Amino acid sequence: MSCLPLARTKATCHTRRVTASYSFTAELWLYPGEAGWHFLTVPADIAEEIRERSARASKAFGSIKVGAEIAGHAWETSLFADTKTSSYLLPVKKTVRTAAKIGSGDNVAVTVTLLEEPG
Repeated sequence: MSCLPLARTKATCHTRRVTASYSFTAELWLYPGEAGWHFLTVPADIAEEIRERSARASKAFGSIKVGAEIAGHAWETSLFADTKTSSYLLPVKKTVRTAAKIGSGDNVAVTVTLLEEPG
């Protein structure tokens, strides 16, 4: 009777990625200038936590990749560090503003999820 060698399997360890999500309400505002950029300012307490969590993932200009959702409309963008407020600014593109029927001066509920860079 001959025995066949057992197949060797490669064991791998899987680590579950935990992403941080933050929900808040902020006033949508228009940046003064011709470009027409609209932003939400991240509340200070949330900004501090984001800063701590993403210290190593921060990119150019202190930007941090995020997913965002307003009124069921989701998109990917970046948070930008704002030295005037020591917070972050979330740009809200026109297609989202139009779909969600929001404009400058409106209080907007948003969920922001930090996106991990591929490693």
